[in-house]
Amino acid sequence: MAKGEGAEQYAAGLLSVKPIVNAEVKAKKTRLRNGLSVWNKLCYAIGGAPYQITGSALGFFLQIYLLDVALLDPFHASVILFVGRAWDAVTDPTVGFLVSRSRWTGIGRMMPWILLSTPFAVLTYFLIWYVPPFEQGKVIWYLVFYCLSSQCRRVFTHDGGSVGKCSRHSHPRQIVGGATPDCSTDPDVLIATNSSHVNATRTSLKDTKQAYMFASGVICAIYVLCAVILFLGVKEHKDNGQKKAPLTFQRGLWLVMSHSPYVKLVISFLFTSLAFMLIEGNFALFITYALGHRNDFQNLLLVIMLSGTLTIPFWQWFLTRFGKKTAVYIGNSWALPFMILIVSTQSNLVISYLVSVAAGVSVAASFLLPWSMLPDVVDDFKLKNPDVHGHEAIFYSFYVFFLKFASGVSLGVSTLSLKFAGYVTGGCSQPESVSLTLKMLICPVPLVLIILGLLIFKTYPIDEETRKCNQKLMQEILDSESDSESESSALGSSV
Repeated sequence: MAKGEGAEQYAAGLLSVKPIVNAEVKAKKTRLRNGLSVWNKLCYAIGGAPYQITGSALGFFLQIYLLDVALLDPFHASVILFVGRAWDAVTDPTVGFLVSRSRWTGIGRMMPWILLSTPFAVLTYFLIWYVPPFEQGKVIWYLVFYCLSSQCRRVFTHDGGSVGKCSRHSHPRQIVGGATPDCSTDPDVLIATNSSHVNATRTSLKDTKQAYMFASGVICAIYVLCAVILFLGVKEHKDNGQKKAPLTFQRGLWLVMSHSPYVKLVISFLFTSLAFMLIEGNFALFITYALGHRNDFQNLLLVIMLSGTLTIPFWQWFLTRFGKKTAVYIGNSWALPFMILIVSTQSNLVISYLVSVAAGVSVAASFLLPWSMLPDVVDDFKLKNPDVHGHEAIFYSFYVFFLKFASGVSLGVSTLSLKFAGYVTGGCSQPESVSLTLKMLICPVPLVLIILGLLIFKTYPIDEETRKCNQKLMQEILDSESDSESESSALGSSV
């Protein structure tokens, strides 16, 4: 009798496994669907802000700072800008590869890199905006600290973008501006007059140096604050679901570069991004010397960034309503009529503000859409190569590689063009040839690059229908893997 009762109890226990399994599976799927809390997402987004803030400040102000504040020759400035961005581009995939191979610690795999890189990133970034008290070796000073800052900030971005695994892209676009010398006459005239004018100019330059250092100090403080918020608000979760070894770097590179949609998307955005980088890098000089709005250029740049930030929700709605390909065509071509307007009419402050608003709208689209479309390419690759694992980092790293390399080319070539045009370092006015060169770099060259990029984009094969189909298939795969993992876990705990 006792034996029979034991058998019945054992059978009842087996029968009760299924309800337990179903309950575990249901709870697991509910947690996955709910995802992270709003607080986690907010902290994750704040963690992406330091790189965007420092990148925007460097993109808009470093060129004019090296020329008019550090008083470097345009050729030396072009070398610093190109080599710094090229170094960033080359080290980006390497940093991502090494970080992804790090061991797991008590606070995660990525978080130690964030904590270790933040002090060095802050220090090297601050020293970029410090003018050393010596002339010999000044080029080496800026080149070394620009490269070191780029690498430290890149470590932070790789890790901040991986911690939490709650998003595939980030949107923050902010900037803290600096100042330039407030002068309105030619330096030769100043030298020819009495010493009080010369002393006033020196005082203005000294104040400008202090303004740049103050602005960089504010950015450094924001950088540290964002790193602390990221550390306290986002916890890294170990991925136990991957059973197979990740790709080797060489094989992963070959597979990614053989994926046609990725190649077409990257080449297309390479041209359009290069266009907007030319505008970004030369806009401050264009406003100051071609349009003569020396006292308003900080406000105009602020309008661009505010316009871009405020229109990101609009572009998010637009691409979900009309499709991503339509958003690319409209977003990248939106600012073109306004750029033609600003270079073909007489200098007018109202028109300049109007163009700044329109440029901000296009800047928002040009920076948002690539990061919105890269996940579609990754999903398409995963469906066509289901046995390949660990490929996501290569997709993003090499896109950033090409983007940084294009940025270096744009800044180096444009600064070198100014040298050939006769740019006067530290001058309060420039020759007409410099004004003409700036107009070419602001409108005709970006116009051609954007048109080429959009023509290449027409061959991009993932339309809205394909994207939704791939998204549905990927969701089914994720649900299947989740069900299998939950059932295995529940069965193990029940036994």
